[in-house]
Parts: sequence; structure tokens; C-alpha cells
Amino acid sequence: MALKWTDTLEIAIQLSEAHPEIDPKIIRFTDLHHWVMALPEFDDDAMRSGEKILEAIQMAWIGEVE
Repeated sequence: MALKWTDTLEIAIQLSEAHPEIDPKIIRFTDLHHWVMALPEFDDDAMRSGEKILEAIQMAWIGEVE
């Protein structure tokens, strides 16, 4: 299954599994962007992301760890 930027919940789940040591409340969007792009199943254009999408991923990630 190829992940796209709009798959915020699945991206958040995979990020929480890949980076259990990270507190998603204090991440920088530049780091978040890099980590999403590095996910094995992620297959979307890097330029399609923006602050709104990264914030949605961050909020979903926070929800996963709480």
C-alpha cells in the first residue's frame, strides 16, 4: 500500500512505530517531513506537503501516543 500525504493517520501510526523515542509534541516540521519521506511505504511528491498536512500528521501522531 503506497502512502500519500493525505493518509495522515496511517503515516502517524508508522511514525510512532518507527520513532518511539520521539515526543511528537516538540518535533520540527522539517524533521517530520524528512521522516515521512523516509517511510518505506511512502510514495508521494515531496512538494505536495505543507504546514497544514504536516500539522495534521503531527496531531494524529500525538493522538497515537496518548
